[in-house]
Amino acid sequence: MHKEYVKEVHSIIQYIENNIMSEHLSDNIVKELKYSPFHFHRIFQRIVGMSISTYIKKRKMTYAASDLMRDEGRILDIALKYCFSSQEAFTRAFQKMYGMSPGKYRKYARKLMMKREEKSMDYNLPKGWMPAGTHLQYYDMGIDYKQVHEGKASGYITGEEGSNVGFATMGQTFKATKYREERVRFSGFLKTENVNNGAMLWMRVDGENGEILNFDNMENRPVKGTTNWNQYEVVLDVPESSIGIAFGMMLAGEGKAWVDSLAFEVVDKTVPVTAESIEEAIPEEPVNLTFEL
Repeated sequence: MHKEYVKEVHSIIQYIENNIMSEHLSDNIVKELKYSPFHFHRIFQRIVGMSISTYIKKRKMTYAASDLMRDEGRILDIALKYCFSSQEAFTRAFQKMYGMSPGKYRKYARKLMMKREEKSMDYNLPKGWMPAGTHLQYYDMGIDYKQVHEGKASGYITGEEGSNVGFATMGQTFKATKYREERVRFSGFLKTENVNNGAMLWMRVDGENGEILNFDNMENRPVKGTTNWNQYEVVLDVPESSIGIAFGMMLAGEGKAWVDSLAFEVVDKTVPVTAESIEEAIPEEPVNLTFEL
């Protein structure tokens, strides 16, 4: 049942992204639901971590912040574009989320962009994040202030044209101590552009001697092509013998992928793990013994 709920939430998030400027977005969502509004609101809150109305407000604010940084349009026009009744109402909501007025944010964000453009081509990753992978000469990664799901910035990885070999990942590792014998969920929002092999979230649980105890990198469900922001998850059990937990975002091949709004949390056993078990991966009997197609 959890997988069905995740699929429905995924569908509604996609609907929100495609209709973010609709004046009656909340009312229209109700018409798209397979479940009762009350039941679905509980599902959405549990999976995404916030109500649908809060999610819509945050997404509208994020789109508006992006417009402020990129465009010279009037603040009033941006407010009306995202269905605010007045510039004053928009300013109050914007200041509550970003801690500054739209006008100040426009100046602040553009200064950040100028500083980033002045830096060298070294990976521009925040503290705690590390680059890894194979054939990294074909990949770039860093912080993007234009394509954002929530807040002021997102992470990205770009694979150059012709980079059909290897992969690149941005990730970090932390101690597993407080999560031992728990089931944990690593979730985040991904956006892709012309990705040919796949963009994936990944998580790995390591043992004392460096052995991998549990691992999932969405290999059986990669995000391909061009897609808008949507939520994805990796769920694993953390055995008692675990020492470290590593997680991040990976891109294989050409294209560009963005990641934002990451979350790491303990979930109960009703949430199924996403990693394919060894037992499930092994066929019941030998196959293709004669090599016939």
